[in-house]
Formats: sequence, structure tokens, C-alpha cells
Amino acid sequence: MTTVSTATTPTAPAGPGRTTGTPDPPPRRGRLRRGFNWLGGLGAGVWFVLVAVPLYFLFVTSLRSSSEYLSDGPLAVPSGLTFENYVDVLTSNFPLYFLNNVIVATACVAIVLVLALPAAYAIVRSRNRSVARAFSVMLLGLAVPAQAVIVPLYLMVTQLRLYDTLLAIILPTAAFALPLAVVVLTSSLRDIPNELFEAAVLDGAGPARTLVSLVLPLARPGLATIGIFTALQAWNGFLFPLVLTQDVSVRVLTLGLWDYQGQYGTNVPLITAAVLLSLLPLLVVYLLGRRQLLAGLTAGAGR
Repeated sequence: MTTVSTATTPTAPAGPGRTTGTPDPPPRRGRLRRGFNWLGGLGAGVWFVLVAVPLYFLFVTSLRSSSEYLSDGPLAVPSGLTFENYVDVLTSNFPLYFLNNVIVATACVAIVLVLALPAAYAIVRSRNRSVARAFSVMLLGLAVPAQAVIVPLYLMVTQLRLYDTLLAIILPTAAFALPLAVVVLTSSLRDIPNELFEAAVLDGAGPARTLVSLVLPLARPGLATIGIFTALQAWNGFLFPLVLTQDVSVRVLTLGLWDYQGQYGTNVPLITAAVLLSLLPLLVVYLLGRRQLLAGLTAGAGR
């Protein structure tokens, strides 16, 4: 009689939470808890208060009458709102000053954009030492304030017979805005890969064609940034219009606001109405180009 013995295969011991013959349960993923940045929220709230409260009082004051402003005080809640201040501003020389400001700002932006882009392109792509030296000399313009050269600038303007013209404001403003524009555009163009320039050369494109077809579309954020900054500088300029102009026909807004200040008193609601009207173009330009502005400011940050 033959005895048959059966052998059993040993099984691995069951671990904690493990059942023999059943698959392991999928691991649980921990939930990522993101805490609120209280410090950042507090800073944003303080910034909002510092910006919104003055704008609120500026807007409310422009809708008050001068007698109510003097009797109730600047921080009192207005009892009635009126648009007479805006009517008085628009029926004065304000439209002429506004037009002069638009001409000055547009001309300065056009001059800076036309000159800064080829200069930045030459600085980035050229290996000539003279170009690097010229760039170093141009950077000195960032360290020289306009107040330091106002006397020789006045002599140059009078010798060129440009005194009391809009060109006397446009040319110096564009010249002082050009160094910063070249620096910003240089950082922006250095982010363009060299492979794109090499591909343009292989396609037979010369420097001018490469500048128009390749560099110009890719440099739009930088161009928007320097355009906005140049427009702000030209729009808010005070020193050059004060020293280099005198006639009412070429007066800009920064000097035109003095028309609403009398010899023995100041009509504060009227001035605030004029200030708000002069701020509207800057607000529109910023809202339209804020994304391009941020993209241009961060250009070159990762290098």
C-alpha cells in the first residue's frame, strides 16, 4: 500500500492591515492644506486703503461746490453733488492744455520707440566694442538728473530757436527717457533664443528684415513697458514746460492747473475736477497695457 503525502506551499505572513489572498488597498493621498497668507492679505488691505481713500475724497470733492467745501470742511459728508466744476473746467483752456499734453506724450513715445528698438538690437547682436562703449555712455544718462543740465539745455533750446514751442518739451523729455528704454529693451531681447536668429540668417534675412519680422513681434511686452513709462513721464512733466515754455498756446496740463488758483484763494473742488480729468488718459492706458507692462518688467528675470 502506497502512502501519498501532499506538500503545502508556505504563504507569506500577513502584514498589518493585510488579509491573506486579498489585494492591498490603494494608499490614501494626503490632502494639501493651503493656509491663508495673513501677512500678504494685511499688506494688500493697507495698500487698498492708502490708494482708495484719497481717490474717494478726490472724486467727492470734485462734485462739491466751493462754498460747501469751505463751510463744512474737506472731510465732511457732502449734502449735495454738482457737476458745475467739470463744466467750468471744460469751458476754460483745459481742452487746449489737454491737446498739448497728448501731442507731447505721443511724440515722445514715438521717438523713444523708434530709436530704442534698433539700439537695443545692435547692443544684443553686435560684437563690436564701439557698440558696447556707446551703451556704457548711454547708461550715464540714468545717473544725470534733468535739474543738473537745465541751464545748458535752456541755452541750447534758445540757440536753436525752439523756445516756447512744443519741440522744446518733446526733445528733452524723449532724450531723458531713452536710456531707460534701451536698458529695458536690451533685457527683453536677450530672452530671444539664438536659434531664431540663426534660422532667420539661414532663410536669407538681413539685419533689417530680422529686426522687423523677428525682433519686433517678440519685443512687444518690452515696447509696451517703455511706451507706458515714457507716456507717464511726458504726461506728468513739469520742469521742462516750466523753464522752456511761456506762451499759453503751448502750455500743458501740469502748468495749466495753476490757472484755477486765484491770487487770494484756491478753488479746491475746481482743481480736483481738473486733476481727475487729467488722470483719465493715464488710467485708460494702464488698464489697456497692464499685462504687457508686467510681462516687460519681468523680462530677463530668469537669466
